[in-house]
Amino acid sequence: MFGEHRYSVRSVWTGNRGSGTTGYRDYDRAVLIQIDGKPDLLASADKPFRGDAARWNPEDLLVAALSECHLLSYLHACVQAGIVVTGYEDDASGLMVEDGRGAGAFREVVLRPRVTVAEESMRDAAIAAHEQAHAWCFIANSVNFPVRHEPVIVISGAREGGPA
Repeated sequence: MFGEHRYSVRSVWTGNRGSGTTGYRDYDRAVLIQIDGKPDLLASADKPFRGDAARWNPEDLLVAALSECHLLSYLHACVQAGIVVTGYEDDASGLMVEDGRGAGAFREVVLRPRVTVAEESMRDAAIAAHEQAHAWCFIANSVNFPVRHEPVIVISGAREGGPA
């Protein structure tokens, strides 16, 4: 299946405190992200950039997009390889570094998926499926920094294992 896919989102700044952007400290970084047919997402800048720590920020959303894209690509890779996944959790993290000139960039994102598979015989293939998932992940293919994987494979019903 080949084709182009377009995605639309509406971002609405809701942080005007009455005087707009008259000064750096005079406005709130509150944003409402909307997509037709989906719940609104409350967003802001990250707390160090005068944002609201209780709201999603762009950096959170980028790490979340990489984590979810890998998860969905991984499940597909497992189906194709005959691996039965019964559980998947990821504790992903990203490192963004400021450049001292008001900008910055992500240096890396590390995905730490904890995957539960049905049988011990699936362990090696479950580890290998992460490479296929990475190759298929649209988001990972779109960023200019490394996305590393530190998977742990657990066998369903067995005691938790160590790193894959």
